[in-house]
Amino acid sequence: MRGVKLSLVPVERRFYELFEKLGALVSETLIELSKSLLEGRSRHPRLRDLEHRCDNVALDLYNLTNRTFTTPMEPEDILALTRSLDTVVDLAEEISDKIDLYRVTEMSDEAKAIGECLAKAGIELERAAGSLDKPRDLSPILQEIHRLENEGDRISRGALKRLFHENHRTSEDLIKWKDLYDMLEAAMDECETAAEIIETITIKNA
Repeated sequence: MRGVKLSLVPVERRFYELFEKLGALVSETLIELSKSLLEGRSRHPRLRDLEHRCDNVALDLYNLTNRTFTTPMEPEDILALTRSLDTVVDLAEEISDKIDLYRVTEMSDEAKAIGECLAKAGIELERAAGSLDKPRDLSPILQEIHRLENEGDRISRGALKRLFHENHRTSEDLIKWKDLYDMLEAAMDECETAAEIIETITIKNA
């Protein structure tokens, strides 16, 4: 038995604790991204650090799933939710990287508004990921994420319409902002994907 690490935390609780930690990182990341958009300056070093921390927690979840015979949820659902939450953070970090790359210093009102939707969705995802063992509490949280995704989609459509109807935009500006809006929308869509996976988990475990 020498060299074998024993944990006093039940395996089932470890899944819930890791998802709680992952949800907190998603929320913190999206809040940082929103602040970056509101301030018109990069927070990429901080977001890159959060992305690395998120990768570590995701790896812990993958490894725990692979070596656990009986999991509290379907293994494929655990892996899908882990992947989706990790993707949200990856997209946020990539957006921050593009802000640096494109040397964007003045943010559009639409980008700020979508960032605020993402920050609010991150808070709800943190609540949802921390309540996987209490499925009855999740319905209003998931509904709010869906509402925020619809709101973000509405803002994104308006932003693209305005982008292509402003004659003073240069071709370079069009390319930069089209890419940023697409990535912001992708991050918002991924938040909804994570909510849908959580909804599936709650139905299966009802």
